Amino acid sequence: MFDTSKPLNGAEIFLESLRREGVDLIFGYPGGAVLGIYEKLYDCDFLTHILVRHEQGATHMAEGYAKATGKAGVVLVTSGPGATNTVTGIADAYMDSIPMVVFTGQVPSKLIGNDAFQEADIVGITRPITKHNFLVRDVNDLAPTIKKAFYIAQSGRPGPVLVDMPKDMLAATTMFNYPESVDIRGYKPTYNGHSQQIKKAAQVLRKAKRPLLYVGGGVISSGAHRELRMLAKEAGLPVTMTLHGLGAFPMTDSQSLGMLGMHGTFWANMATDHCDVLVSLGARFDDRVTGKVETFSAQSYKIHVDIDPSAIDKNVVVDLPIVGDLKMVLAELLTELTESPIKTDYSEWWAQLNEWRNNCPLDYEKQDGRLRAQFVLERISAKTNGEAVVVTDVGQHQMWTTQFYQFNNPRSHITSGGLGTMGFSVPAAIGAAFAIKDRPVVSISGDGGFQMNMQELITAAHHNLPVKFIIINNSFLGMVRQWQDLFYKEKFSFTNLGPSNPDFVKVAEAFNCVGMSTDNPAEVDSLLDRAMAINDKPVLVEFKVVKEEMVFPMVPSGGSVKDMMVRPLDPNHLL
Repeated sequence: MFDTSKPLNGAEIFLESLRREGVDLIFGYPGGAVLGIYEKLYDCDFLTHILVRHEQGATHMAEGYAKATGKAGVVLVTSGPGATNTVTGIADAYMDSIPMVVFTGQVPSKLIGNDAFQEADIVGITRPITKHNFLVRDVNDLAPTIKKAFYIAQSGRPGPVLVDMPKDMLAATTMFNYPESVDIRGYKPTYNGHSQQIKKAAQVLRKAKRPLLYVGGGVISSGAHRELRMLAKEAGLPVTMTLHGLGAFPMTDSQSLGMLGMHGTFWANMATDHCDVLVSLGARFDDRVTGKVETFSAQSYKIHVDIDPSAIDKNVVVDLPIVGDLKMVLAELLTELTESPIKTDYSEWWAQLNEWRNNCPLDYEKQDGRLRAQFVLERISAKTNGEAVVVTDVGQHQMWTTQFYQFNNPRSHITSGGLGTMGFSVPAAIGAAFAIKDRPVVSISGDGGFQMNMQELITAAHHNLPVKFIIINNSFLGMVRQWQDLFYKEKFSFTNLGPSNPDFVKVAEAFNCVGMSTDNPAEVDSLLDRAMAINDKPVLVEFKVVKEEMVFPMVPSGGSVKDMMVRPLDPNHLL
């Protein structure tokens, strides 16, 4: 794009560096500190810039794009409030290990620290929530810094990287010199697992009587889902998944136990509690999975495979750690098990698992004629044959989606897991829709979370994105209401949204989207059919559901499997 035989200014170096990284899509919002870049963007022929309506929306769109593709999402914003508005999205990406590079404008170098107009110390602010961040102080460092930023964001355990660019750096000139490789002292991700540890893992699995694979998002980010399926199928091992692991193994497969943890299936949690060998693959033993750490899978020998050495023994002390890339470690483990296969008969273990599955299935009231979220999600799963890219917000609908949507492919489930960010789904679905053209993209939100970033419907409509925005409207902050019901003496303090909720159909129409609404179970299929048939603009479908419905099973926060609730109980019994 630029003649690199002549000096380039910082704005030109920025764009040429993105071109060298293969970036063709960027989410952003202009402002004074980055106007030099926006001037060059006006004539840029290789990069599509998506103008969002709020910088937080840009970061969630970048997350959605990254989770749908595996490539880094890219964000460009100005200084001060433009930069600070990205903080929630950066923290969200950090918690969920999503590759993202955020470029922020900064006031001119000589004004840094002077409380200049639209100045914020974004490097200091984001230091705890980025994998790494940079402040460019010399235009000669700009291209190498961008090279490092993409390398760090996408290598090892992925994560967000921020590059802060003072306005004068974008105006200064120098010869363009883009490095071909990166060498960062102290940062050398380990990809090959220790061979002796892998041999030992194979030996442990051969002797196991009640093994269980506990699969996290690391399997998907490393592209190890095929190796996982080979291991599970050839050895006949049961598989349970975390929120971010859903799709790594087909949920319709009889060996899938579904999700474990706070709102996991009864049988997955019982399996975790009773297994004798627990193999954690790319999962981090987070508190929504373990509950009370002292009682978590207390009988098992624990093997933990993760590319991030800092994740080992962080939450749960394990017996056998293996640091490495899951795709490579699983391939080596499969070789070991091919040379000396597992011969254990697991029929007794499977009989127990199936007994738990049959005795306490996922279920809900179907006979009273009232519309429930579980039914809506079952129908969305059926209508899309489990092949959609489903992006959820945070709350009850998120957990029901994990229970009633059949995820069978990796990168089909996009959600905010670690940070639990309401307002995530609408922009993240838009980001995914820019990347995914051959499968439907379905955003599922509650009525509360939808209102946190619903302004981005305008972005979707502007680009004619055929995203299906589903609102599960129970007129409440549903999950908060559930906790108030169970643990706070039914004091529904400031969680009733019903009286002030907008007319969502009119909202959709005001934003040039198609709007529909129903509270009748008999109309669910017809509305979904109409929505799926619209391919030239966004569609919003509101389902008005029973407000007092709760998500079960539930392991209370800090509790253990013995505290698991499969039906409503007197909260006084739980305090």
